[in-house]
Amino acid sequence: MGVSMLVVVLIAAQQAVPTPPAPPTVPAPAPAAVPTLAERYTKWERRIPMRDGVELFAAIYLPKDSGELHPIVMRRTPYACQPYGEEMFADSIGPSALFSERNYIVVFEDVRGCFQSGGVFDDIRPNIDEKDAKGDSKQTPLQIDESSDTFDTIDWLVKNVPGNNGRVGLWGISYPGFYAAAGMIDAHPALKAVSPQAPIADWWFDDFHHHGAFFLPHAVNFFNGFGLPREGLRTDWFKEPAFQHGTPDGYRFFLELGALSNVDPKLYRGRVPYWSVFVDHPNYDEYWSARNLLPHLRHVAPAVMTVGGWFDAEDLFGPLQIYRAVERLNPGVFNVLVMGPWSHGGWARSDGDRLGNVRFGGKQSLWYREQVELAFFERHLREKGGPELAEATVFETGANQWRRFEQWPPATTEAHSLFVRGDGMVAFDAPPEAPRDVGGCDPFTSDPRKPVPFTEAVNVGMTKEYMTDDQRFAARRPDVLAYQSAPLPSDVTLVGPLVANLWVSTSQQDADWIVKLIDVFPGDFKYEPDDKPPMGDYQMMVRSEVIRGRFRESPASPKPFTSNQPTLVKLPLQDILHTFQKGHRIMVQVQSTWFPLVDRNPQKWVDNLYKASDADFTPAEHRVWREPAHATRIDVGILPAAAIAPPAGG
Repeated sequence: MGVSMLVVVLIAAQQAVPTPPAPPTVPAPAPAAVPTLAERYTKWERRIPMRDGVELFAAIYLPKDSGELHPIVMRRTPYACQPYGEEMFADSIGPSALFSERNYIVVFEDVRGCFQSGGVFDDIRPNIDEKDAKGDSKQTPLQIDESSDTFDTIDWLVKNVPGNNGRVGLWGISYPGFYAAAGMIDAHPALKAVSPQAPIADWWFDDFHHHGAFFLPHAVNFFNGFGLPREGLRTDWFKEPAFQHGTPDGYRFFLELGALSNVDPKLYRGRVPYWSVFVDHPNYDEYWSARNLLPHLRHVAPAVMTVGGWFDAEDLFGPLQIYRAVERLNPGVFNVLVMGPWSHGGWARSDGDRLGNVRFGGKQSLWYREQVELAFFERHLREKGGPELAEATVFETGANQWRRFEQWPPATTEAHSLFVRGDGMVAFDAPPEAPRDVGGCDPFTSDPRKPVPFTEAVNVGMTKEYMTDDQRFAARRPDVLAYQSAPLPSDVTLVGPLVANLWVSTSQQDADWIVKLIDVFPGDFKYEPDDKPPMGDYQMMVRSEVIRGRFRESPASPKPFTSNQPTLVKLPLQDILHTFQKGHRIMVQVQSTWFPLVDRNPQKWVDNLYKASDADFTPAEHRVWREPAHATRIDVGILPAAAIAPPAGG
């Protein structure tokens, strides 16, 4: 019997076997229809009068459930209360969907001068203290700020919105986070809970100038749209930006742009008036100091929960400093800090389980929204009691656990220092008093015409993932110094503020200095068996910061370096809670360019870098010193294993 005949016989035999009847099908019950926002809420649009006669536009979402009085939560924003029209509903309202599920009254307001609100917009409008050092105060209704606009808005809401319980909460992320922080100063009595999230605290430092270094794509791209003039009431942003990149390659785009003096003639062409602020105020002068909210955070009566992300590429400075300022200037006020494993706004915009290639052991954002954010507002806006939040609810990266502390940084923190050593080493021991280390330094040549990239990714902007990116691409460059510890014999948990004490010199008169703290994974490290991409020997950036060397003594008074003279540059790196696990290594990288994240320093002395020319860019030989008399180090806090708080959940 041939193969073909055998197949036919087998098929026929199979077909001859009677098929049992199929069991009766029972249709699955249809899922219960979830009511839409429009079915559960009524939307109002109102123009709310301010004390100076200007009217601000507000979109007010009112729950149709009238079984009880409801609290109000509000966000004030320069980014539009879209969609406009009482028949048009947003996809989601409140800090998260949990708030509409619990029938909060939710209000969005265009700040003055934006979209449907009257008045004139002012970037980070300066605060007017009710009483300043001279005893002066807001004398007339024409003296307004974001605190007074918030006060007047809340006053109108509690008097005119039906069904409210007389208790108001305020929240916002990024720029709206600034409005939340400003709104809690000299607050309305009905304002009971405020959550500034990734807030701008100091317009000089947050976003655009990190210790004087200009964050180039972030600023230029942001004002490409946001900086266009606002003319009359409108519901859209703008017809077109001031310029188009024409390429996805930001490194190429900004390198070909050249010096900052080319930004207006080549890109903006006079369409972005705010660019003149950067040109006219290159140093920290009265313009910038007036936009520092921190000294004004007095008379804060509501409960405060400041939220930030450890990997926020835009506003890491803001939440840490606002928490500290409220704590210092308002004794006795309920004031707590929450820091998680997030990029900018990641707690509201992602699951929080990973950033780039790095994973955090679960959906940390979901836990935060229910167990922290909602719990905070429920307690203070409904007076239902329940457990109070810890002083600091902080995610421990590396170990991937939430921790609760009674103060921040923890009282048990021990002060230590990481020293750079010869042979590319970093250690907790100071450099020895040995002849071979006398005069010890590590030189490198920095050429601003061939700057070190800040990421391997191809992007025209500041990528959110850069703060956890693998740094091997940088460590292999000759203009990046890399110092690495031996494999750790046990876990090491760094906590609280980090400060780099750099002893450096340059053959020119100016230079930028970038310091990166890196967790080097073991060669056999894997998250899971089919790990993609491979994570063995991954150099995870944990913390990084930059300083423009001319501002090493004062952001208001730039000072040139004396050529080839060792000089101390102190660089705060912000806070941390990270465990370098057993078998991992600690690495420190030092470099002088970080492009295009930070604009290039010409290194030749130029009084105003916004007016520098392409011809001013000059190579320089830099040195990082490590001899005992000039020992470069990073001051760190270490949390002893016995003092680590139990996990908080997540």
